[in-house]
Amino acid sequence: MPLARAEVGAAALDGRLYVVGGTLQRDNAAPVWKSDVVTSYDPRTDRWSSHAPLPRPLTHVGVAALDGRLYAFGGFTDAVHLNPQPVAYVYHPARDRWSRLPDMPQKLGSVAVAAVDGKLHLIGGRESTSVVTTPDPPVSMGFGTVNSHFVYDPRRRQWSTAQPLPGEPRDHAGIAVLGCDIHVFGGRVADVTDNLTRHDVYHTGTGRWTTAAPLPAPRSAGAAVVLNGRIVYAGGECSSAGATFGDVAVYDPESDIWSAGSPLPQSRHGFGAGALRGRAYFAAGSPTCGGGASKDTLELHLG
Repeated sequence: MPLARAEVGAAALDGRLYVVGGTLQRDNAAPVWKSDVVTSYDPRTDRWSSHAPLPRPLTHVGVAALDGRLYAFGGFTDAVHLNPQPVAYVYHPARDRWSRLPDMPQKLGSVAVAAVDGKLHLIGGRESTSVVTTPDPPVSMGFGTVNSHFVYDPRRRQWSTAQPLPGEPRDHAGIAVLGCDIHVFGGRVADVTDNLTRHDVYHTGTGRWTTAAPLPAPRSAGAAVVLNGRIVYAGGECSSAGATFGDVAVYDPESDIWSAGSPLPQSRHGFGAGALRGRAYFAAGSPTCGGGASKDTLELHLG
């Protein structure tokens, strides 16, 4: 990538992997915790391009593509998980322009976003209603996760609510769409090690939730993508030893089983993924727990 980044939003659109916002790291300079940078990767040319910036700098943005447009929701404006925002934007690739949408019903960061049947589902997230400051050195962190489920209809430009996410409120969760079903897996209830294996499925046809096979191990802040009818979930943070994860789990909906995939070349969290031309592409991410960034672009072929 042109710049080292992490805590990004990502989605595949028009043959490109778009990477939105997040943390920036320039060489040995201090990290920039929020950014308005928008870039895309084209596997046909193996090149990155720059696009119109987000209307405001954000990190932990929820991103999804729908009907030829890119949507971005919420995010934080400061570390660590502070000042969640209600903003919503849509990107028009043909005009290289962002437009403001009606605000989300709630201020959230690290919300999971899925596009199904002409609508966008925003599930879970962090509202950071509680701020905890640690001593030596003093670091402020936002806490407070939710199990809300909002639905945005782009044609009507209206928000509605749907059945909330069952179980523990959580954010930094993995999300993927198989058919008309939305799969939400992993996530965290508080800090970087408070991770879940839980796997819930929202059936848009009935408006009901069911459970599916849990992740093989508790994970949050990994990257998820659907490839060849299966869900691939890679990486995440953090182990009890303070390290990121490099394992990859693959979910087969027919057998309701997760299996091990080829591990990442280097463990990481806070990165994004998208499926293009029969391959999965992963970009950005931090190799260290709680901070850092990378320029890496990875390609996965799932046999």
